[in-house]
Amino acid sequence: MQFEVSEEYIDNIQQLIEEHRDGELLQLLEEVHHADIAEIIDELELDQATYIIKLLDSTKTSEALMELEEDVRERILDNLSAKEIAEELENMDTDDAADIIAELSEERKQEVIGEIIDEEHAEHIVELLRYDENSAGGLMAKELVKVNENWSVTGCMTEMRAQAENVTRVHSIYVVDDRGKLKGRLSLKDLLTAPSKANISDVYIPKVDYVNVHTKGDEVARVMQKYDLEAIPVVDEMGRLVGRVTIDDIVDFIRDEAEKDYQMAAGISEDVEADDSILRLTRARLPWLILALLGGFVSVTVLGTFDAAMQEHAALFFFVPLIAAMAGNVGVQSSAIVLQGLANQSLSGSLFNRLIKEILLSLLNGAALALLLIVAGIFLLGFDFWFGLTVGISLISVIVIASLIGTFVPIILDKFGIDPAMATGPFITTSNDIFGILIYFTIAKLILGF
Repeated sequence: MQFEVSEEYIDNIQQLIEEHRDGELLQLLEEVHHADIAEIIDELELDQATYIIKLLDSTKTSEALMELEEDVRERILDNLSAKEIAEELENMDTDDAADIIAELSEERKQEVIGEIIDEEHAEHIVELLRYDENSAGGLMAKELVKVNENWSVTGCMTEMRAQAENVTRVHSIYVVDDRGKLKGRLSLKDLLTAPSKANISDVYIPKVDYVNVHTKGDEVARVMQKYDLEAIPVVDEMGRLVGRVTIDDIVDFIRDEAEKDYQMAAGISEDVEADDSILRLTRARLPWLILALLGGFVSVTVLGTFDAAMQEHAALFFFVPLIAAMAGNVGVQSSAIVLQGLANQSLSGSLFNRLIKEILLSLLNGAALALLLIVAGIFLLGFDFWFGLTVGISLISVIVIASLIGTFVPIILDKFGIDPAMATGPFITTSNDIFGILIYFTIAKLILGF
């Protein structure tokens, strides 16, 4: 049966904390999974959450800390001493420990690192902090099992047992030479069935997928997805094995990137949470809102240049929201498809072929929608032929232009190394509103004359 954090359960926890009944509290939480511990902590007040962290063994709380939202974890860490944080880091894999350290101030980082008893663990954490957090080096963990190609099978088994004590999960066994360069991987089946006096060089598999410490996170994710890898080794500039990226780390990376792109597409310029301060939320939202305001002002200005249409063809203005909405919707649809293609690198073919495809697709969609609009307008709203033709041609033209903008702006931004997610949401909607209105009234002027 799945564990459930009920209101009654939380009330019991809070009462035990208030009365300092540590023995009962330890007994209550003894068999609780670290993910459920994190859920419990999330329901408690800050002082109560800190009390739980200090009370429980760090082998459990270290994992629970990694399950918490970053802002919750930061507040708890602020309530812990440098020594207490170091004790938590001692029980974490190096990649998780480096993530925790990275959230601290520079002064606090030095204090915590100085309190870590295991010097090798501390050195590994410091090494990981040197890499970009979104690179393979920033995502990798130092814990892995590696064997030398010159070892015998018997000696290899002994060494592997010693290494495995520090590895939470053994995904693969990697083979290196005397200089630490990655040579291949070792099949556990081949190891178990090989003669005890054989060397590893006789049984290892030389073909192994790997990434460099500076490989971008999205490329690491693509390689792991393509080859269905649970872990991938990471080498430095000299080809030496320095770590591995595991599937749980890459899933977290993909989730974080998806959240950033979603927020950017919604017009939020930095990574924020609902519980962040009003000032930070304002700073994240305001830039795009200013852009939308400027876009709206430009749209009003464009409308002002066609004031003669108000007097002669006032009905044109009733269709401005429809034209603008269709332009925005088509642009967002097109950009979303392109962003997906860029993310999974499935976009293929030349830009010219994509241009032709988008024009044909938008012409087909535009013609179908224009026909529906004209028929409905004639029978329901009493359009005359020329007015219906004006609205229909305008709708087709706007859909074509919006589709091209939504398709090629993300591609162009990606070519220049700019996050293409910027091309969705407010940017596409605002630009297409302006172009849509301009195209609409220009065509109306050509057909109806005013």
